[in-house]
Amino acid sequence: MTKEMGDVVYHEEYVTNPRGLRLFTCGWLPASSSPKALVFLCHGYGMEVSGFMKACGIELATKGYGVFGIDYEGHGKSMGARCYIQKFEHLVDDCDLFFKSICDMEEYRNKNRFLYGESMGGAVALLLHRKDPAFWDGAVLVAPMCKISEKVKPHPVVVALLTQVEEIIPKWKIVPTKDVIDSAFKDPLKREKIRKNKLIYQDKPRLKTALELLRTSMDVEESLSQVTMPFFILHGEADTVTDPEVSRALYERAASADKTIKLYPGMWHGLTAGEPDDNVELVFSDIVAWLNDRSHGRRSVQQDLARTPPAPDKTARSADSCAGAADSPAARRRGGFLCGLASRAHHQQCRM
Repeated sequence: MTKEMGDVVYHEEYVTNPRGLRLFTCGWLPASSSPKALVFLCHGYGMEVSGFMKACGIELATKGYGVFGIDYEGHGKSMGARCYIQKFEHLVDDCDLFFKSICDMEEYRNKNRFLYGESMGGAVALLLHRKDPAFWDGAVLVAPMCKISEKVKPHPVVVALLTQVEEIIPKWKIVPTKDVIDSAFKDPLKREKIRKNKLIYQDKPRLKTALELLRTSMDVEESLSQVTMPFFILHGEADTVTDPEVSRALYERAASADKTIKLYPGMWHGLTAGEPDDNVELVFSDIVAWLNDRSHGRRSVQQDLARTPPAPDKTARSADSCAGAADSPAARRRGGFLCGLASRAHHQQCRM
């Protein structure tokens, strides 16, 4: 399905992953020009792209970017047990295959490619980078899940007990948790709109899902020093869902030469969807400015391989200067907006 939305063209369709599951994908493009760069959305735990991240897609497409997203297995409109993550690597692999199928289109091969991860999607973005470090030109990380805060880290005995039964009752919704929506989104009207979105999972986490999130956070935490791509971290200082100090840890440990962190006083977890309009506009303005500075077209493969990043102390922006300020590409699909669009007869069987 394709439709025009003012200055933006929106498209959605399904792709089939290697495990035989149909996954929902969508995208937003500038209506009157070729996108100056590509942005790939990695949504958070329990969330989805077509509704919850619609404003993000439209905002970035209006500013000239091609924006693409996918609902993970078990999330949103995709197949799979609701919000059941059997293996976190499945989410990463599905994103990797779909995103690269877009990048491999002839009209997009010379475009810069950026990852955009919110909350758990931040972990997805970092693992996509680790999977293929030279492929991505940068990432926008909004309140990313990249380390377990010491404030909420479960006791090893509890983890050991849960691990013993995870294969027996993997889908049981037995993990106690507070209402994340109440904690994440400050604006009451926006909070209720999100609560009414039936595509957003609002039940207790499943046992195996919770353990996979814990293991993934610990895995990402152990490899923060391996992050080399340019990135921009945005985090609300009043966030109680993911700890701002965790984002500082990523900033401080990453080997990236080009890295920026910005902490927003008084803002909560949902920077782009749950804050008052003025705050949301400020956040998007910062995101677009960061992307604009790095959207100059890709170099050749030879130039990429030969590229040597400058020393971090010459180009990295300090955290204090910003804090407090408000494996191979999938088969080519030429001529289409998303995978399979060029041949509608093969639309539903498009393999990632």
